[in-house]
Amino acid sequence: MTPRIPAPRLAALLLVTLLFPIGCTSETASVPAEKKAEALRVAVIPKGTTHEFWKSIHAGAIQAERELEGIEIVWQGPQREDDRAQQLALVENFTATGIDAIVLAPLDDRALVAPCQQAMGMGIPVVVIDSGLQGEMGKDFAAYVATDNYRGGQLAGENLGRILEGRGKVLLLRYDEGSASTEQREEGFVEAIRKFPGITLIDPERYAGATRDSAQREAENLLESGSYDGIFCPNESSTFGMLLALRAREMASKVRFVGFDASPGLLDALRVGQIDGLVVQNPMKMGYEGTKTAVAALRMQPFEPSVDTGVAFVTADNINDPELQPFVAPPLSEYLDE
Repeated sequence: MTPRIPAPRLAALLLVTLLFPIGCTSETASVPAEKKAEALRVAVIPKGTTHEFWKSIHAGAIQAERELEGIEIVWQGPQREDDRAQQLALVENFTATGIDAIVLAPLDDRALVAPCQQAMGMGIPVVVIDSGLQGEMGKDFAAYVATDNYRGGQLAGENLGRILEGRGKVLLLRYDEGSASTEQREEGFVEAIRKFPGITLIDPERYAGATRDSAQREAENLLESGSYDGIFCPNESSTFGMLLALRAREMASKVRFVGFDASPGLLDALRVGQIDGLVVQNPMKMGYEGTKTAVAALRMQPFEPSVDTGVAFVTADNINDPELQPFVAPPLSEYLDE
């Protein structure tokens, strides 16, 4: 499992020694001679390409591309966040065609291990972002750049318990099996909410699925079958699907609701009281740090093998605080043509 506590910098240096021949001193010594004059190509492979979260990852990768000389970002991912086969094929194809480095947000913490091992074995550094792999850091992948997802789930549970004043029935709608990031958020939430003896956790182990539509359908089924005082959803699409279901039943603002991730629609709902709080990440920083780390590994430069990109809890009261703006209003327009 991916450690939550950053490993020593020494691990990074040992990795470089294993990946690249001893005695290389040039920044581009790991690159074949015929490619030294060319840009290093870094594939950034998200879980999906449609949600606001992944657009922020993309913007961060482009920010790193502009700051670092001699690299080219290749952005490609599955359209749906449940298309494991397509993402696996992307990693294998990039490896086979000689990409220089890979930044990957794995859809499945088991299925993507073997393709990453293959890339690493061919001298292609793989930096895992957003969601962990059940592999060994420094061997199966070079580094891990992500939110402390367990802590994010704890923040959700602590704050929802406080909002409910420690009483009531709370529903957990899970995201998708095999997604390490959301599983850790769900674990953190359960651990925190169970510290409130007056709260009953309703966890039917039902999954929202990869889209807002699937999340809305599952949410409507759950709302039809019971009544709840509070609700938690662990990612953008599950939060938005639940919001739509609550609106359809005229229950928005009547049930205390905590979600995860920031998008314009969710932030608007927060401002008008239809969502009580959002646990927010810094995906732009994740894309930026993930890309920089991959290039550092490729160029035999020191890098941190584990990077925590931060997490915060946003409400209608603090949404305009300056220190929260990188989480809720990243400058995407500076980097993306939309």
